[in-house]
Amino acid sequence: MRFVGVDGCPTGWIAVAWDGSTSTTAHFLPSLGALCKVVPDAAVVAIDIPIVTPEAERPAEAALRSFLGPRRSSVFATPPKAAMNADDYASANRAARAATGKGISRQAWALVPKIREAMAWIPEAGIPVIEAHPEGCFAALLGAPASSSKKTWAGMTQRLRALTAVGFELSNVDETAGRAALTDDLLDAAVTAWTAVRFHRGEARSFPPEPNPLHDVIWA
Repeated sequence: MRFVGVDGCPTGWIAVAWDGSTSTTAHFLPSLGALCKVVPDAAVVAIDIPIVTPEAERPAEAALRSFLGPRRSSVFATPPKAAMNADDYASANRAARAATGKGISRQAWALVPKIREAMAWIPEAGIPVIEAHPEGCFAALLGAPASSSKKTWAGMTQRLRALTAVGFELSNVDETAGRAALTDDLLDAAVTAWTAVRFHRGEARSFPPEPNPLHDVIWA
């Protein structure tokens, strides 16, 4: 039984599978549909992508931003339902403003294809899939929000040391996955796998703190 963390990368997805102890593997996925083939014993999948389409601002994101403090800018607002079927950013921005009074960022719009893919895949996955936010997961792992951005050397090494301390072995990543993943993609996938284990054990932290699993919730 393994627990999987998934993060988007430029050409698809990166999945890190962990047994909760010492065994770690990383896989490049051209699509989410490939996950069950490469990790057939997956028990829980934690994915760093919104898996709801909100009518307006998500309470889960607001709660997570409050928790993250200096790292709050890492939480992009999920495009509202009205914008999800738009053909381009300008149309999506207009639709969002008409529905909610607020536009959407280009970063959020860039997530839309992967949000669509995830929401189409989840009903077919056959295993529990939760939404996890890497910066929230790292804050839970470190005991406080990370002191430096993951884009910096200090931030990368802080996160890698924390993962290594709990049993992740990321030095022998498969070449295909290693070439596809940016450094922070791999670290983010690993820490969401850590949260998948904690979710399975009933130890993960939820935003908001009293979640209904059928509604809006982010885990860390």
